[in-house]
Amino acid sequence: MIKINAVLFDLDGVLTDTEGTYTQFWSDVDRRYHTGIDNFALVIKGNTLDNILSTYFPDPDTQRLIRADLADFEAKMHYQLFDGVLPLLDVLKCNNIPAAIVTSSNRVKMDGLFAQLPGFRENFAAVITDEDISRSKPDPEGYILAAKRLGVDPTLCAVFEDSVAGVMAGKASGAFVVGVATTNTPDKLCDIADIVIGSMGEALAALRRAARRAD
Repeated sequence: MIKINAVLFDLDGVLTDTEGTYTQFWSDVDRRYHTGIDNFALVIKGNTLDNILSTYFPDPDTQRLIRADLADFEAKMHYQLFDGVLPLLDVLKCNNIPAAIVTSSNRVKMDGLFAQLPGFRENFAAVITDEDISRSKPDPEGYILAAKRLGVDPTLCAVFEDSVAGVMAGKASGAFVVGVATTNTPDKLCDIADIVIGSMGEALAALRRAARRAD
């Protein structure tokens, strides 16, 4: 049924319903440290923490405080999967299609997430975190590395992304990119993604469309 050879997922805003809380966190950071960047919390979506800090908060003391606040924030975070995620992963497994997570988060956060969601890690043949890459999205490095670890050409992968930077990264890798309009409106994604869906409940239909393109 599905002819895509692998599926690569962003995490926050795609698999887990956490982007709203991150938006609040970074909006609070912006209010405290005054970046002067309009819609700062949206601008940085998809970037690694190291890239955010080096770009917008060069002061070492400020970086240290933000790292500590973020670590405390993530330690208390509740991870809720979007509706549609587990059924989609079951279909992929039944069709022997490997999946990977490509996230700008670190391994400590991922360990906490997997501990909170027993069995969830087993759905993924690879997990790419910020420790695995040197360049943030929109650079395609993370998606290219994930495809390599799965043994699949990136052009035979489907990518699910909610951020503009993430969609650009997926496209730059050569993958078929599904924009998920959870944290951005569809009009922000429709010109750069191959298709746009409103929720992960529409994900399987999106993969069928990707498979038809592959034919």
